[in-house]
Amino acid sequence: MLTSVELCAGAGGQALGLEQAGFEHEALVEIDAHCCNTLRHNRPEWKVIEDDLRLFKERASDFAGVDLVAGGLPCPPFSVAGKQLGAKDERNLFPDALEIVDAVRPKAVMIENVRGFLDAVFHDYREGLKKQLSKLGYKTDWRLLNSSHFGVPQLRPRVVIVAIKMEHADGFEWPEEQHTNPPTVGETLYDMMASRGWPGAKAWRDRADEIAPTIVGGSKKHGGPDLGPTRAKRAWETLGVNGKTIAEEAPDPDFVGMPRLTVSMVARIQGFPDSWHFTGRKTNAYRQVGNAFPPPVAQAVAERVSAAIQTRARLRAV
Repeated sequence: MLTSVELCAGAGGQALGLEQAGFEHEALVEIDAHCCNTLRHNRPEWKVIEDDLRLFKERASDFAGVDLVAGGLPCPPFSVAGKQLGAKDERNLFPDALEIVDAVRPKAVMIENVRGFLDAVFHDYREGLKKQLSKLGYKTDWRLLNSSHFGVPQLRPRVVIVAIKMEHADGFEWPEEQHTNPPTVGETLYDMMASRGWPGAKAWRDRADEIAPTIVGGSKKHGGPDLGPTRAKRAWETLGVNGKTIAEEAPDPDFVGMPRLTVSMVARIQGFPDSWHFTGRKTNAYRQVGNAFPPPVAQAVAERVSAAIQTRARLRAV
């Protein structure tokens, strides 16, 4: 069994994907109490460390020797929705993550971030990151992956950075993207929309015949339980979804109008299994879902990381 430490674990999207790929979590570090509650609720056996990454790094050496350090580092420093301050943004945790990698020296590193990380303005930053990891003995690559190419019913482009120890690096290949379309929003959510007897569910399913716009989670300071800015809400409206708020439950038999999504519906669009429960009130629960890394994408990459590590181990055994 390969082991991992996850940084900025959030509500468990990447952690769940890693678990499905065969990794056993030695620790999951997350500063947000609501996310930590969700992690503990779904996996009581996981060691969830509720702490600031900048403080956790002082004891990161306790986990020296794990196979993988993974994380979904804060997106605002690189997001086009923000000021793209990069290294100048106080929320940039890449330097702290590198210190943890240095202390732990795992066989591989896997970090997820927004597509803005690949913008031209961050070229020097990316190259600097690659050089720093090279000095620690890693070969680094990154790729923009669309979640829809891994069966998730939304586009959701995410950058994944993979750094692997030189002796394992030749065995790593990026996962192949699926060449079939993912299910539509209507196909994905029909049973949930019809669960309380709404007679309009079938007509809604037929109208919602595209994949979802990218789910937007919102920050702690801005954004409530809605489906994003005006442009996103308009896109949802074409699918027959009222994106102005999130509903507490599916439409009832007397419902008339354009339905809203529930937290559970949004979680399914993000690729979470229905069994994964997000704790807390609606606003906090939705924010956890909206900021998550879709588990199927995390699983696909982690399986390739696992294969690279274990292939080398098998060759040594021979």
